[in-house]
Amino acid sequence: MPPLHLRRAAVAVSAAALLPLALTACSSDSKDSSSGSTASAAKTSPSAAASDSMDMNEPFGPACSSVPKDGAGSFAGMAKDPVATAASHNPALSTLVAAVKKAGLVDTLNNAQNITVFAPTDDAFAKIPQADLDKLLADKEQLTKVLTYHVVGRRLAPQQLDKGSFATLAKSELTTSGSGLAYTVNDNSKVVCGNVPTANATVYIVDTVLMPPQ
Repeated sequence: MPPLHLRRAAVAVSAAALLPLALTACSSDSKDSSSGSTASAAKTSPSAAASDSMDMNEPFGPACSSVPKDGAGSFAGMAKDPVATAASHNPALSTLVAAVKKAGLVDTLNNAQNITVFAPTDDAFAKIPQADLDKLLADKEQLTKVLTYHVVGRRLAPQQLDKGSFATLAKSELTTSGSGLAYTVNDNSKVVCGNVPTANATVYIVDTVLMPPQ
């Protein structure tokens, strides 16, 4: 065979030998790239899950936007104080705070450990006819019963409110229902700012005063 033909044949053989190696390398690069994408997705997925979980651990609800951003009445400030003291720094809870003082429950609430308080706003108390409210505030025994009906003897996370029944300090049950970030207590009192931490309690601010069963 002439020398030129020999060189061409050698080049063809070399190319044929190198082609499988090139294909193998490309396949390996593709797998590495795919693996890298999968690993990247795996890394971001737990982060997203953690973010969702973190959101559920924070205060939620439409009335939360009115809470001061800083100072003793802010979420960070309330978290440092026991519940009765913390509530006194929130302007929307002034009627509740006055009622707690009239009933002599400030120390009881501040010294309790790991409780949940469903705290009615001033607007919630305003739904009660004034004559009835004045009568309630003047009757310490009945007032104590109503206020302690708003207190559960353990901390409740939002997820526990989906469909719950809980014993209160008034020795009667209240019920909760809902899902996500929307919850109702006793079928008629909506949580307007929930999962608010204080030093010794978790607070769910509600829009209607809860009345214990007679």
